Parts: sequence; structure tokens; C-alpha cells
Amino acid sequence: MSTTRSSLRTLWVSVRAVAVFTVVAGVLYTGVVLGIGQLVMPAQANGSLVTDESGEVVGSSLVGQPFADADGAPLAQYFQPRPSSAGDGYDGASSSGSNWGPEHADLVAAVEERIAQVSAFEGVDPSDVPADAVTASGSGLDPHISPAYAAIQVDRVAAARGLDVATVEQLVAEHTDAPLAGFVGEATVNVLALNVALDELEG
Repeated sequence: MSTTRSSLRTLWVSVRAVAVFTVVAGVLYTGVVLGIGQLVMPAQANGSLVTDESGEVVGSSLVGQPFADADGAPLAQYFQPRPSSAGDGYDGASSSGSNWGPEHADLVAAVEERIAQVSAFEGVDPSDVPADAVTASGSGLDPHISPAYAAIQVDRVAAARGLDVATVEQLVAEHTDAPLAGFVGEATVNVLALNVALDELEG
């Protein structure tokens, strides 16, 4: 009988402990973190959403997206992102890289094909195509490109939109982020923010 009472007491203590920790860790902690996020960094806490001039959400500054037509062909009036190996491209539910090594035959073939495509689309020599124009990021979701890749797209975007090259170059400069603290990482250009700025300029 005493053994039964002891077991029931232990079970009751365990149930109360689970209930208490569920409330503390699952409800209170979550609520506090959510509240702090909304108070201190509301934009980041809500997904770093990007809106156009009409206030419509067009994406997130943290996740890339294609700028292509229904058939997947790149749109000439927009800066193009780097390739993505996440699902069918920039699929947040399938974030990943290809995990192919630099000598993998399929990767080499894909890169060579992309170099030819980018070279033809931008009207530049294949040797001028930057690495990020033909390789995906590790997550497959990176929204940034290098200033070098943005630079070879300027003439094409300016021509497609009927804008001065200098105007487009200025927009690229305004949307180029310097390395953290001036030396950590590399300069990057957020493709979505740049394309939204282009649309707003024309609008």
C-alpha cells in the first residue's frame, strides 16, 4: 500500500512539474520573447517584410526570389538574383545547397551552362561573369548578389526601362551594403530592395 501511495505521489509531482514548466517555458517565455521582439525590433520580428510604395508586401529582405516570367525566363527590366537550389528556386520549405563538390560533373556542367546564359543575357564576355551569378548559396535563399554581378546588369536594366545608365548605377550604389564594421564579409546588393526602388522610380 505504501509503495502504491509513493508511486502516486511521484506521479502527481511529475504531472505538476510538467504543467509548471509547460506554462513557464511554453507560454510565459514565448510571450516575453515575442513582446520584446515586437517592442524592440518589430520589422525583424515580423520577417523583415518589404513593401512597395502602395504598402503591399512584395517579399522579405532575408529571402531571395526569382524575377522571371511564367515560363521561368528572366525579366530584362529587373536585376536578377543568383541561382537557387532550394526546391524549384527560393523555396523556403526546401532550403538547402546542392552539396556537390567543385569537381562534381553535374555542378561543372550546370555552371558552364549558366555562364553561357548569363553572358548572352547580359551581353558580356564569359570571363566577366562573377561566380555568384552561376552558383547558389548554401541555403539557396540568399537575397544578395555581389556588386560585380549587379554591375554587369546595369546596361541591360537601363535599356529595358529607358533609364540613364548613371541613374541605375546610382540606385545600385544606394542599395549596396558595405561589409560589417568595414571589414567583416563582403559588400552585397539586396536584389529585392533594388528592384522595388526601380519600380518606385518609374512609378
